[in-house]
Amino acid sequence: MTKTCVNNDEDIQKKPKSGIFSYLNSTLYKHKIGELLVIHGYISPLELRHALKIQKATNKPLGQIVVELNLINKYQLMTLLTGQRVLRLAAASMLYFCSLGISKKSHAEPIKDIPAKVLLASAGNMHFSEMNGYPSLFGANEKRSENLKAFTKWSDMFIRFEREMLRPSQNKVIIDLKAELAAYQSDSIHEMAAKVNAMMNKQKYIVDSQNWGKSDYWATPIEFLTRGGDCEDFAIAKYVALRALGVPEERMRIAIVQDMKKNIPHAILIVYSERGAQVLDNQIKELRSASAISHYKPIFSINRTAWWLHTKPVKTNTIVASAE
Repeated sequence: MTKTCVNNDEDIQKKPKSGIFSYLNSTLYKHKIGELLVIHGYISPLELRHALKIQKATNKPLGQIVVELNLINKYQLMTLLTGQRVLRLAAASMLYFCSLGISKKSHAEPIKDIPAKVLLASAGNMHFSEMNGYPSLFGANEKRSENLKAFTKWSDMFIRFEREMLRPSQNKVIIDLKAELAAYQSDSIHEMAAKVNAMMNKQKYIVDSQNWGKSDYWATPIEFLTRGGDCEDFAIAKYVALRALGVPEERMRIAIVQDMKKNIPHAILIVYSERGAQVLDNQIKELRSASAISHYKPIFSINRTAWWLHTKPVKTNTIVASAE
């Protein structure tokens, strides 16, 4: 285990500022074992000072010392360190995806509801039962923000999609899409999601470097249906198809996850149906419940109006009441 030190009690007890990015900064950079133990309430600043004195005298790792002093057990220590590693992974992956999309131009205006232009005439009159709440994705905590400025690949995709919708040359793609979707209309979001997932998963998978000559490119549904695409392109096309079937956008999110089996970032569509959160995935043939998938760790999710940062809750031996 790595050694650590703390400057003073004020640094230990300093609270993070509000907001997703400041929260991420605060939690990510307060990464030393001693600070984490205090921040998460395992030990007091006084107990930390005592443990640091022993560390100085014995040169033992701080984690070993607090376990020997019975201030924390090995399981709690490993859970804390694992949670921090997951957070670092989330931050690094989110920074990667955001940095690929950041341009000089900021998109401060709300993203237009371009998918609604594909809306089937009969779908506009469909009514779905309201959600009482949205279950957490893969057991993670989430923080919501309506600031979408950093996600320019997402907003730029909508801008390009709007331009394509105005081109007569693209009419056939949209007409064909509407014709196929018309057969999928149902009173059940779950059934429509299953059919759309199967429909889009028939498209060709091709990496962006080969398809577009770029390391990362978020294709419009028209581009995807014409040329194929990679994981986020599958997810975007499914998002737009379900929107065309009348599914409200608050019931859908594109989710960027870490595939723990392949150790790579991946994109999926989450649809909150009457059966809970469902996963539409180009790597999984059939629709699956999010609760049945254990190898995905959510990093962030996004729709046209907001985005959510997902962090794995740190488990302790304290029993708390649940509202769920």
